[in-house]
Amino acid sequence: MRELDLIATLRELLPPVGPRVVRGLGDDCAVVRAGGYAVTSIDTMVDGVHFRAEQLTPAEIGHRALAGALSDIGAMGAHPGEAYLAFGLPAGTDEQFLRSLIAGLGELATAANVSLCGGDLTVAPVLTLTVSVVGWVDDPGELVGREGARPGDLVAVTGQLGGAGGGLALLAGVGQQLEPGIRDDLHRAYATPIPRLAEGRALALAGASALIDLSDGLASDCAQIARASGVEIEIELAKVPLADGVAQLAAELGSDPVTFAASSGEDYELCFCAAPAAVAGIESALRDAVPTTRISWIGRVLGSSASPGVRFAGIVGGLEGYEHRW
Repeated sequence: MRELDLIATLRELLPPVGPRVVRGLGDDCAVVRAGGYAVTSIDTMVDGVHFRAEQLTPAEIGHRALAGALSDIGAMGAHPGEAYLAFGLPAGTDEQFLRSLIAGLGELATAANVSLCGGDLTVAPVLTLTVSVVGWVDDPGELVGREGARPGDLVAVTGQLGGAGGGLALLAGVGQQLEPGIRDDLHRAYATPIPRLAEGRALALAGASALIDLSDGLASDCAQIARASGVEIEIELAKVPLADGVAQLAAELGSDPVTFAASSGEDYELCFCAAPAAVAGIESALRDAVPTTRISWIGRVLGSSASPGVRFAGIVGGLEGYEHRW
């Protein structure tokens, strides 16, 4: 396909933009009516690094690319707004593949109330999807970063962990003995994660002191809160919630289930800290925002430290999540 044909396909398939967008796809720039404070993030997914194109449908690839970027908006407690797409497409990419990929993006954008406003197309050696997202708040004091954890705070996570890592293990051929329903749930956790946008907003307004999304795994991401806040955090492994099937998969891989879950990335759940006095309000706010969301209180902030980080009770030497290395 030629570039102009691809752009026409995008115009045809992308959902309508929201009222803040004055000009969207089709001009050199998008024009968005600003209101309040912009919260901006950018995320790139590369075939062979973040996914393998032969293991996922095009719609799943598109969904994952937008979900990963939107998760950062949830991790700050902002309202989602606009998204901008930059695609690097291998030579020979066919129209049906692109249409399915855009459909996956568009379905999540519609569900998340996000306007897809434009971007860029280029030929690339491998499929590369870069998504910039913009969220909005009226008051920057409503946002929650990583640096607010204080001694005495409790530490929690939403949802269950290890599901995305389990889904990836399934694609590698592990876990064939699992029940079909559990296999399907694990595949969805990896292929089509749901960014915790409403949960992040509720946490920010209810008094969370620090917040991060679990893109690289609990071990790495919680450590980022600890370093940004200058504190030491202790996590009780027995309290870490595991996705169904993770224990069986970990056993097959010769790994401890909680270690597997804490080290696996791309769950896109939220990890947050809060003062004990805020716990009841946070639990109530999350029930009101998303009644099905589970919260697990898994640790505590021990105190300020010259060597901030996370320790997992009962494990010597600590754990690590995913980290890019060059």
